[in-house]
Order: sequence, then structure tokens, then C-alpha cells
Amino acid sequence: MINLPVLVLNQSYEPLTICRARRAVVLIYRGKAEMLENGVGFIHSITETFPLPSVIRLAYFVKRPYRERKLTRFEVFNRDRYTCQYCSKETRQLTLDHIIPRHRGGQHTWENVVSACVPCNRRKAGRTPQEARMRLIRSPGYPRNSPFFSIPYQYRQTKQEWQKYLPQ
Repeated sequence: MINLPVLVLNQSYEPLTICRARRAVVLIYRGKAEMLENGVGFIHSITETFPLPSVIRLAYFVKRPYRERKLTRFEVFNRDRYTCQYCSKETRQLTLDHIIPRHRGGQHTWENVVSACVPCNRRKAGRTPQEARMRLIRSPGYPRNSPFFSIPYQYRQTKQEWQKYLPQ
């Protein structure tokens, strides 16, 4: 229960990050944050009972520097919304696929990497999509820059109480 995800908002209600419920309770207890949405359950200490938060807002403003998005599996899957870019199957069992294979001179860049399910990746093998007669659903590119923290796609779908605090 103490490892449940909690959305952390800036003083201006801008999403900052996701922390664990234990950290959120400590921030609330020390007066550094306030609870906006109640989660499920409670944390019990010897003398007190604390409700588990789902969304908290910091009591002070945090200025965040602009950060460059790194090309990682997590970021590619988030950009592609955990969907295979060849068959549009939504799954957690995804792999990274280079559109132009690396052994043919393809680079490891945002424009050349997509998420693919295991059967599609095996079917494409070391060929280009045209040679394998496979079409991309969406052409890959650098993920949209947003001043907001990039909330992982799985949380956008499961946490209904977060929806009113996240940009559409």
C-alpha cells in the first residue's frame, strides 16, 4: 500500500512527477504538501492514522529546467502509447524495432525506432518495412515537447482521479 503511485503537482497545479504513497505522506505530515485527492486505505502509525493520498500539491513553487528527452525504451513505448506500430495491437510485451536495420546503416534515433510486438518484429526480421510488406501506422518522430511532466501512459488510463489534473 505504501508503494502506490501518487501524482505530485506544483503549487500552480502543474504535474511535476510521480512519487510513492509513503513519500507523499511524509511531505503532507511535514507541511510541505497538501492532499487534493484521497486514495484507498490508510497508513497506521503507533499514535495516528494517515489517509493514503492519490494526488498531492506542493506548498511551494518548484522551477523546473527544460530537459531534453532521452531515447529510452520507456520513452519510445510512451510515445507510441504501448501499441505495436505495425499491427496496432496494444500490449505490454513490446520490443524496439529499427525501421532501417542497424546492420544496414540505420541509426538509433527517434525517427528510426518504433515499438513492435514480438510476432511483428520476428516477421519483419532484418528487412525494411517495404521489403517485409508491412506498413507503419504512424511515422515515428521526436516526442511532442510539453512543458508538463510526461505521465506514463499506463497511469493515464488507470488513474481516473488524476484526469482533471493532467493536460489532454
